[in-house]
Amino acid sequence: MAVGDIVPVPGMPFEETLSSASPDLLREMIKGFAQRMMDAEVEQLCGAGYGEVSPERVNSRNGYRRREWDTRAGTIELAVPKLRQGSYYPEWLLGRRCRACRRGGWRSSPSPLV
Repeated sequence: MAVGDIVPVPGMPFEETLSSASPDLLREMIKGFAQRMMDAEVEQLCGAGYGEVSPERVNSRNGYRRREWDTRAGTIELAVPKLRQGSYYPEWLLGRRCRACRRGGWRSSPSPLV
């Protein structure tokens, strides 16, 4: 992603700058925001951040599982964190997944914790 994709060019109306931006810009922004949301939730569940040493730590990460997330902006591939003990699946993604299951459109395994 180039700096010109997100920084308005002086003298150009914002709409022109936005229309000339990369088509993947919105998907990248959504993906970045979703990853940060999941990282914050897992950090709270574990009691410490990624790679952080803390006496309050109760769990740790154990890699990621790849999941495709269909949005209005297009399909976004997310890296959902896995935990060593227990399981984690973001509720905001689970709700969308259940709606897709009812329509018969979900492409992954039927269990939300897999």
